[in-house]
Order: sequence, then structure tokens, then C-alpha cells
Amino acid sequence: MNRRSERRGLLLAGFFVLHTVAAQETLPKPDPGFQGTIGETRKDSVPAWPAQPVAPKGAPNVVLILLDDAGFGAAATFGGPAATPDLDRLASEGLRYNRFHTTALCSPTRASLLTGRNHHQAGFGVVIETARGYPGYNGYWRKDTVSVAEVLRRNGYSTAAFGKWHNTPAAEVTPVGPYDRWPTHLGFEYFYGFQGGETNQWEPQLYRNTEAVEPRKTPEQGYHLTADLADEAIGWLRKQRSLAPNKPFFLYFATGATHAPLHVPKEWIDKYRGRFDQGWDKLREEIFERQKRLGVIPANAELTPRPKELPAWDSLSPDQKRLYARQMEVYAAFLSHTDYEVGRLLGTVRQTGQWDNTLVLYVVGDNGGSAEGTLDGSIRNIASFFGTRDDVATQLAHIDELGSPLHDNHYAVPWAWATNSPFQWTKQVASHFGGTRNPLVVSWPARIKQPGGLRSQFHHVNDVAPTIYEAAGITFPETVDSVAQIPLEGKSLLYSFNDPNAPDTHTVQYFEMFGNRAVYKDGWLAGARHGLPWELQGRKDDFENDRWELYHVAEDFSQAHDLAAQYPDKLKELQAEFDKEAWRNNVYPLSAGLLDNLHGGDGPSLAKGRTSFTYTVGSVRIPDTSAPRLEGRAHRIVATVDIPPAGAEGVLVAHGGRFGGYSLYLKDGRLVYETNTLGRNRHVLTSTVPVPAGRVELGFEFQPDGNSGKSGIGRLFVNGQSAGEAHLAGIGSLRAALTETFDVGEERGSVVSNAYAAPYRFTGTLEKLTADLQ
Repeated sequence: MNRRSERRGLLLAGFFVLHTVAAQETLPKPDPGFQGTIGETRKDSVPAWPAQPVAPKGAPNVVLILLDDAGFGAAATFGGPAATPDLDRLASEGLRYNRFHTTALCSPTRASLLTGRNHHQAGFGVVIETARGYPGYNGYWRKDTVSVAEVLRRNGYSTAAFGKWHNTPAAEVTPVGPYDRWPTHLGFEYFYGFQGGETNQWEPQLYRNTEAVEPRKTPEQGYHLTADLADEAIGWLRKQRSLAPNKPFFLYFATGATHAPLHVPKEWIDKYRGRFDQGWDKLREEIFERQKRLGVIPANAELTPRPKELPAWDSLSPDQKRLYARQMEVYAAFLSHTDYEVGRLLGTVRQTGQWDNTLVLYVVGDNGGSAEGTLDGSIRNIASFFGTRDDVATQLAHIDELGSPLHDNHYAVPWAWATNSPFQWTKQVASHFGGTRNPLVVSWPARIKQPGGLRSQFHHVNDVAPTIYEAAGITFPETVDSVAQIPLEGKSLLYSFNDPNAPDTHTVQYFEMFGNRAVYKDGWLAGARHGLPWELQGRKDDFENDRWELYHVAEDFSQAHDLAAQYPDKLKELQAEFDKEAWRNNVYPLSAGLLDNLHGGDGPSLAKGRTSFTYTVGSVRIPDTSAPRLEGRAHRIVATVDIPPAGAEGVLVAHGGRFGGYSLYLKDGRLVYETNTLGRNRHVLTSTVPVPAGRVELGFEFQPDGNSGKSGIGRLFVNGQSAGEAHLAGIGSLRAALTETFDVGEERGSVVSNAYAAPYRFTGTLEKLTADLQ
């Protein structure tokens, strides 16, 4: 072998060695061992400390922002009616992406966002509340899908998450864990926010790391969740910059806004009074025209028509128009208020002096606008999930209270469709862009050479993590803690930052949610819609009846022209592609049911299989999944207490909150049992005898009548003696407790009864409380 050949061989060998090393990047990184010298004494020894991970030189700070339930055309930055000046500013400093996609629902989008994989790969084919016992749907964050936060943390970043999490199995959101699928065990060193799909914005159920905490203020004192989250994030950022200014940070800020309940301060709502009197049909046209002027949609894009299932604005009564217009005023205000609070956070980042080297990725919505508020909207949002609608007259009686702590309000379905302009359909509908296309704004002054531009490459939420890795100069690990990792599905966006005409790198992507499904490949998209997104109950798995549609979305931006009949071979090709992707990503088995496995159903639970429960003081913030399932069953609750001579008051046990549940409490020397059904009907049973001082047994017993078990006879007992009975319509625990909890000795969150204010702690001594199911 001559020298040239020998050298070439050595170079090739070196290349393959380097390539192999890079491909086998692992976490944790190998321990280099002690790097000092040890002699017989300190005089002839050299100390050395274990090395801490250090981020690659020049690695940017990363701020990842995710809003909730905001359609493509909701924010003014993309032509919408809600003023978003802070988002406008960020877009002027960076780039807008108009072909960016989510999964069509909350938990799945977040799992894909934070892992860089497809949502079924990570186990999040549905939201955690409706998890199912299949690999693609169980909601158990897999160890082979490491989070971007964990990789960044082990590469020298400070990490923190604020706001909505929604990726911990419902059965594990308990005071005793387990905690390995909470944010602080998935790469985030600090967490402040809430678990679950939604929370009361005025009286939220919060956690600091893994500890349940209560808001520092009341709504009357000016509390609002989005402002609180911004304050917390700003506080953490200032501490991080003060103590570790040379360490880059990863800050994940995921608001509960603009998910229902639509809660926002009244002064923000008043700014929009009269702005939506023209109705949803005209609003959608206005949005479309603004989108054209802004250039966020192509000049040849077409506005898709209103579905036949939605009413025309002109067909409505004056009362309907007045109510529905107010609902949209509240929503627009909620989005503007959110923009302001996110702007405060970004303002603090600017003040750090490191704005130029901060990568901001701002995803405006985890899915399209929400069609879950019924066709009339609702002042009791949770009621809509159980087929209960608030009629127009009922809502009109409270029209000036919408957005306040008094209501769990949503908006009418057509507003969701309007704010998804110019696309078809809404949240949950993964077959159409109305459910999956959301705005993305990216800013990185140090690397984006021509700010204010538009990018139209096809991208998906699973592209965010790969973008962060490339920006930080971090090689994605092949193994983490000896677990081989599923490769990244997403593609980095960096190639497009300074080349608006760069060809797409993300060329194939499937979509699926509750049987609504689609696949994108090389500019074409085939999809099949399954059912109406606002029909939350009674969905059938008759997928064989679905009609597939075909769109050439490279030319047809809004999916306006179904070409299935013209190109049957292309449709078959894409149907086969979906099937291939579905098997590869754990999409099967398909299921359309949204509520058929609500809160785990047949899944793991601390309460599963138990008929007897014993609690002591401090047993609070127990989620509905792990609480005794009393609704519809004969049961008995007994509290063993010690009443001081001066008497006592307070909650013995409560399950639920302002919009439904039950509470057993002492007030004015009497034992009281109160039910609250969706905030509509209340039944109060008060003991006929006073509660004596000393050691006392206080009890409540429920005996259902009929087959449904929803109504029956309730009885109170004091020291085993009957103290009153009444016929009760039900106890309302299941429907109310989706966002509230089971509490012993006090009531956290909002309160079931208007007779007291939270936490209304029991002032006697509660020895124990038992709940027995028959």
C-alpha cells in the first residue's frame, strides 16, 4: 500500500471512528474519573473536583412558549381579532411559520413537543384523562423517549417549566406519587403550574415541584393564573441569571389560556365590547382578508365554507346573537390578556442582556380552536362533556358575569371554526388543518439575519426538540441511563432560518385523534374525519364508514378542493402510507370514544378495587381518580372528632368545587351535608340536633333508589342516632371533580358550598374519617 492509500485509509478509519462515537452519544456521559494527583500528603497532591456538565460554547438560552386552544386565525399576528402586540413584536424580530402543525389535542401535542417523537410513540395518543391500556395510548411517558429538558439539563442547562403540564398519568397525580412521570423527574429542575387538561384560572389547583400549593391571593385580591405563572417564571429567571449567569437556561412556559374556562379580568373584556356583533360568518371573512394583507396565507388561498352542521349567523335570534357575541368578547380578551403576560416574561428575558443569544419558539396553540363548548356555548363548561347544555335564556341571565369566578364558561362552537380561518374544522379533527395547523413564531437575533420574514416549509410540533438540539450544538443521545432511545422523528427548523426558499425536510407526517386521521406526504394530504368534535358522548368505532378526502396542499393551502374522485390511485397510495405509519407508531387500535375511559376508567388507581377508605387530617388534594367512587353507590361516611366546649366548624370532607360535588361540614353547631350538581342544583341536609362537645361520631349515609343510583335517601347521624334525612338528586362527584379534588379536614380550590369560604378548616380535632362503599 502506498503512502497516499495508507493515509486515505487512516482518514477513513478516523472518520468512521468519529462517526461511531457521535452516533453512540450516551447519557450520563462517562465519568472521567479523578483528574488530580494523590500523594502521601497534601503537599505532593493536586486536588480536583468532579466535573459538572457544561453546555457547548455559545449555546443559546431557550424559551419555549405554548398557548392552549388557539386557532390559526385567532391572534392578530396571523390576522385574528384578538390584539397581540407582544407577539407582533416578537414576529417582527424573528420569523412567522404558516405551515406548522400540532396533533389536534393537548397532551399529545405536549408529548410530541417535548420529546421530538410522534405522540403515539411517546404513549400519548389521547389526553391523559382518557388513557387506554395500549402502548400508544396509556399516557405513561416512556423511558425510551427522553425529554428535551432532560437532555439539556445533562448538558449544562438550567431547566424550568411553568403552567400546564398534562403529561402525568391521572392515577399518579397524588400526594404520594409516584413522581417519576412528573416534570421534575423528566428533566425540569423546577416546576410551578397545574396538572390535567384545564383548571379554574381564578382558583387553580397548583403544584410547586411535587407539592400541592394554593394561590397567594384570592380573585377578589386580583389573582389570575396567567399573571401568577408569569410572575413565577420571571422570579425564577432572575434568580437563575443572578446565581448562574454563565449557564444557559431552558424555560418552558405553557399557559392554561386560552383553554376553557374562559376566565379573564373584566377590564380586558370591556375592550372588546361590540367587536363581534357582526357574527362568526363575517368575522371569518374579515380574518381571511387580514391574513391576505399580512401575507400569512398565500394570495391564491381560498376560504373554506361553513360546515352544514353549523348555523349561519343570520339565522339566529336577537338573544342568541347578543349572548354569542359576548362569549367571543370574553375569548378575545383572554387571548389579549395572555399576550400581555407572556410579553412581561419576554421583557424580562430582554433585560438580561442576553436577548441576542436567546432562541424563542412560540407556538400559538396546542391545537385549533375548541369546539367543546356545545352549539350554544356554556356557562358550565364541564357540563358540556356530559351532554348538558345551558340554554340561551339561562346564559343571558348571567351575561355580564361571563369570565368571572362565578362561571365555568366556554363559547359556541362556530367561534372556534371562525378563528381557524381559512381552514376546515376545529380541535380534535386531525384530518383537517383547522384542528392541526397553528402559528409558530421564532426569534433568535444572533442567528436570524433578516427578521420579520415568513417561512412556509411544512413542519410539525415534533420538529421543535431537534431544532433546540441543533441550536445548542448538542448531539441527541442514542442511550439514556442504559435505555436505547427511539430516534427523533422531527427535523430541525434551522435550515429555514435564513433561507425562505429552502426545500422542505419534513416530507411525511401522519395525524390521528379519536379516529380522525390523515397523512401528509410530499405536498399531498389524505384524511378521513370521524364524527363531530362537539359530540362528546356516544361516538362509534365504525371507521369503515369514513369517507377519505384528498388534497394537493402544496397548491391548495386551505384544503379547499377534495381531489379524491380525480386521483383514486394517489388516495390509495396515501391510505397505504397512513397504515404503514400507524403500525410503526402504535396508532392502532383506533377508538373514537372521548369519554369512554374518563379518568383512567379501567386503568391503575389508588382507589381501584377498594371499598373501604380511612383518612386523617392532611389528606388533601386527592384527585378524582384516586378518591372513593361514591357516586351512584350506597355508602357511609363517618368522622370521629373531638368538639371543644365552645363548639367547632369547618369541612370534614369535600369532593369537587364551585361547579359540582358534595361536602360534609359543621356550621352553626349543626352537621350539614350539601350536594352541588354542576353548579345548577343544590340540596342541603342539616342535622335536626346540635353536635355536642367532646368525642363524637358524625355520619352520613346514602342509599340509592332505582337503577341509576343518581338519586336516593341521604341520612345524617350524630353518635349513631338518626339526625335527619332527605331525598337527594345525587352527589355530583364525578362530573365536578375533573379539575377539583377530594379533601379531608378542609376544602382546597373552589368550594362546593356557598355557605363558607375556602379552606374552611375544621376547628375541632379530626381523629379519622372513613368512607365505606356497599
